[in-house]
Amino acid sequence: MQSIAENKKSQNIAEYILYIYQQEDLIRSFQGNLEEIRQYVISHFPVEEREKNTIFNWYQDFRNQMEKEGIMEKGHLEESKKLVAELSQLHWQLLKADQTYFESYQKAKPYILQAVMEADGQDLGNEIQICLNGVYGLLLCRLLGKKVSDEQLKSAEAFGEVLSLLNLVYQQERISRN
Repeated sequence: MQSIAENKKSQNIAEYILYIYQQEDLIRSFQGNLEEIRQYVISHFPVEEREKNTIFNWYQDFRNQMEKEGIMEKGHLEESKKLVAELSQLHWQLLKADQTYFESYQKAKPYILQAVMEADGQDLGNEIQICLNGVYGLLLCRLLGKKVSDEQLKSAEAFGEVLSLLNLVYQQERISRN
């Protein structure tokens, strides 16, 4: 699990954040019960027993971090919140400096505004958080076998394009820093 997370983090930061959200929800779905996670999730992984123990330890550390940060019921880990804030900052820079990004954002903007209006005063976070939530919502619908509307598909596609371009610049900046 750690290597999956690390690979996603090094290749696509938005996918990494969504993966973290998915793992948070998985742990919540078992009320943090690690033995049930071992029995119903880890035991089905087609890997050696030693690897299953490594995966279990990863889930244990992840769950402990969730508990430490007080997000066993809802919310996201501080690490992912910081990454979303970084992406948001980059988003605002690109809006002013990158025409391709600006055009991509213009396609997503109506869906962002729609999400804000539908939230009826609920704080959805910044625009990048809204994009992530839209893509994650589509992922959850598909995982749960729910029907996905054409509007959901269009919004997730627009959000995904913004996130993809953001990731490209994020990864380039990360490489140039190292």
